[in-house]
Amino acid sequence: MFGKSIRIYLSDGSPSGLRHVEIVNWSGQAIACPRSRFSELKKWGESQRPGVYFLLEKHSTDDKNTVYIGESENVYKRLIEHDSNKDFWNEVVLFTSKDENLTKSHIKYLESRLTSITKIADRYRTENGNRPTESTLPRADKDAMEEFIHNARMVLGTLGHKLLEPINSSDNENLENLEKETLIGHKLFFSVNGHLSEGKQTDEGFLLVKNSEISKETTTSIPGKINLMRNKLIEDEILIEQNGKFILTKDIILSSSSYAAALVAGTSRSGPQSWKDSSGKTLKAIEESLIKN
Repeated sequence: MFGKSIRIYLSDGSPSGLRHVEIVNWSGQAIACPRSRFSELKKWGESQRPGVYFLLEKHSTDDKNTVYIGESENVYKRLIEHDSNKDFWNEVVLFTSKDENLTKSHIKYLESRLTSITKIADRYRTENGNRPTESTLPRADKDAMEEFIHNARMVLGTLGHKLLEPINSSDNENLENLEKETLIGHKLFFSVNGHLSEGKQTDEGFLLVKNSEISKETTTSIPGKINLMRNKLIEDEILIEQNGKFILTKDIILSSSSYAAALVAGTSRSGPQSWKDSSGKTLKAIEESLIKN
């Protein structure tokens, strides 16, 4: 993998206003627009081309955000309809091409694949009903659309929407180098009171891996935020009881290794001291050795 240059034009100088996004040497383009500025889109010819779009609900609660993914041969015209009949969204991100090479078959393929990837990543709740039909494309066109999706993922992530990114991504081609130079990728374990959990540091926080074992008991020292999260995980059946302990049924991200350790142990814990690699080296010791090197 190589580095990428992404250029974001702020139409009125505001980072939350209408933004036009490009990747150097890519024929695609994106426009991100808050619903409050929707009327400004009519001035942008880039929005009146064939393309795909994401209607996004972004809020600050712990519940999942919601997204609707669609396609149109004139994205702006379709969005006018959604502005009238879909209430949940507060931002739209649309993707079109700078040239005239995106056809109806291309955007139907993109809509289907993007919907499928979003559901697999399981970060956002999709408003789409059934998965859209995936159009049949020649091999060269299919590869071009997969590259389009790859770039759309980078743009969406840069804009703060990681809906196409699996929480536990293992397809990073630079993982081996990252393990040598950073905390990323190191498998870490925490064993307490007969419970064994696995985790790792990521760019977003500390990832607690599916099937980790979580204590059923808690003490008053457990951080209040983690206790609330724990109760929500139980309510949503992400933590299920098995043989006197809770089992994590999906990967989750916590803001720190200490919060992850507290969730596992049911009491306040130091993450850097609790999490260890397979050789017994603590997370704190790993971090210190990386800084020294």
